Amino acid sequence: MSKDPFQELVDELTALRRSIEHIARTSLDKDEAKTLNQAVAQAALKMAKATKDAPGEIQEALASDRDQMARSATQAATRAAESAMAGIRHDLDNERAKLSQAAGEARREAWRWFGGFWVWLTSMLATGAVIGALAMAWIQGRGDAREFGQFPSIYCGTAGGQVVEQDNGSSYCAIWINRPDQ
Repeated sequence: MSKDPFQELVDELTALRRSIEHIARTSLDKDEAKTLNQAVAQAALKMAKATKDAPGEIQEALASDRDQMARSATQAATRAAESAMAGIRHDLDNERAKLSQAAGEARREAWRWFGGFWVWLTSMLATGAVIGALAMAWIQGRGDAREFGQFPSIYCGTAGGQVVEQDNGSSYCAIWINRPDQ
């Protein structure tokens, strides 16, 4: 069934009229068009300004990112160094404990090898004897000199001197440095 050409023309005109009505209902008036034009122009200006400012902002963002990366790298390196130092410190503590234990064992072995208590006792007695002999010689020499000074007439002959009588009745002890020939 074919449509009549007149009917087709009427249908087309009706569709065209509906399209024009729809456009009329959805189109802007003059004030709305000005407002829309200003908004689009402002948006275009902002976009132009943003594209001009973008290199500087990108540079600032990159500098900030670079600084943050440097801080992060420094912190990571510090943590790694502290971890390594803790491991080394632990190893050194272990080695120090082993050396201390070995030194203790060496002392005990030397103590056994050299006679232990008896060697210690003998060395203490020998040290005491030497100190006693030195003290006695020091005290004896001072004691003899004191006794000689208090009683020169008694000790003059034993000290290597000779009692000399004077005309007034007094006497003194003369000790010859070089004895004359007799």
